[in-house]
This record gives sequence, C-alpha cells and structure tokens, in this order.
Amino acid sequence: MRFGPPVCFVYKPLRYARDNHEAYLARYARPGVEAVLVGMNPGPFGMVQTGVPFGDAELARGWLGIHGPVGSPDEVHPRRPVEGFSCARREVSGQRLWGWARDRFGTPDAFFARLFVLNYCPLAFLEESGRNRTPDKLPAEERKELFEACDRALAQTIDWLSPGLVVGIGAFAEQRAREALDEKRYQFGRILHPSPANPAANRGWAPQAESQFEALGFALGR
Repeated sequence: MRFGPPVCFVYKPLRYARDNHEAYLARYARPGVEAVLVGMNPGPFGMVQTGVPFGDAELARGWLGIHGPVGSPDEVHPRRPVEGFSCARREVSGQRLWGWARDRFGTPDAFFARLFVLNYCPLAFLEESGRNRTPDKLPAEERKELFEACDRALAQTIDWLSPGLVVGIGAFAEQRAREALDEKRYQFGRILHPSPANPAANRGWAPQAESQFEALGFALGR
C-alpha cells in the first residue's frame, strides 16, 4: 500500500516491535472471552513505542509485564522518535484504559479472563508536522484498500477469540467492526474513546465507560 500527502511517514509497530506484540498475544489472548475491545490504530506514545495496544510504556511494563527491545521504523519523523520503553511521554489513552483495567480487575489475568484489547488498524500515520493522522481521515481510495485488509484481519482474529460482545472504543472502531463481522453472530456496542482529544473523556472517562458497559449488559462486578 502507498499513502500520499498529507501523510509523510507510516510506522509499522508489528514489524519493529513485533516481539512485544507477540508476547502480548501469547500471554493474554485466549478464545472464549466475554468481550473484545477494538481500538482504532496505534497511538504515537503507546503502541508506536511498545507494540502493545494502548501500550503506555509504564503500564505495559509495570502492569502487563511486557518489556522487550524495540527496533525502529524504516523512516523516522524527527519529531516522533521511537524510544521504546524509554519513552518518557505518557500515552493518555493507555493510562486511562489500562489504569482502569488495573483498578477495576486488580490483575491482568482477571481482566483478560473476560476481555481482550486489540486495534483495528496496525499502522500509524504521521503528517509532515508530526501530527498523528487517523485512518478515517485518509483519502477514500487509500481507505478502501487499507480497510479491506484490516476487515479481513479483524474477522479472523474475532473468529478465533469468539467473544459474545464486540465493543468499539469510539465510533470509528464500532462502525468498522460492524462492517467486518457477522451481525447475526456478535453483539456490538461502543464505549467512549479515552483520548484527551475527546472532550467528553476529559470529564471522567472511567465512570462513563463503566456506565456504557453496564448499558450493554456487561456486568463488571464490584
């Protein structure tokens, strides 16, 4: 695939951070989970750095127990270096998501016994300024080929995980899941995306997400 302006750099963490991503899958992915949470694509200070979805370095290392070497993209934006687990900048979305999982479930095993987290698209797109460009903002002809590949991968992954509930983390991920998957086989829903760019998420993301889980019939327990 080729991506044109305004995208100038494409990061592929499933290549340069593959060992960490595989460690995440090997340790935590299991068939028969109750729900799968689907994010959009790697964040510049999360999965781009660690290879773990929403992978804020501190929580990926300290709570998920994943901490391995990270390589480098083929071409690196000077304002967006890949520093791996040495990245000092926090991924706010990852802090909120994995911080909530830790506070609610206590241990990773307790969380992943019921849920799993993945991203719809494995690529990160950077503009010349260093700004992150999300897949939904790509030109239509680029989206078509990309979404076809991501739809196939999501369908295969969800088929193996075999959840009852597929939850989009944000509207885009919910829409793509509905497009890619059999609506007769799965229940679909959405929770608020934890990004600080989402004004609603800055007004207490975790309580809102919990209310949305409850509305979907997913009992979190106390």
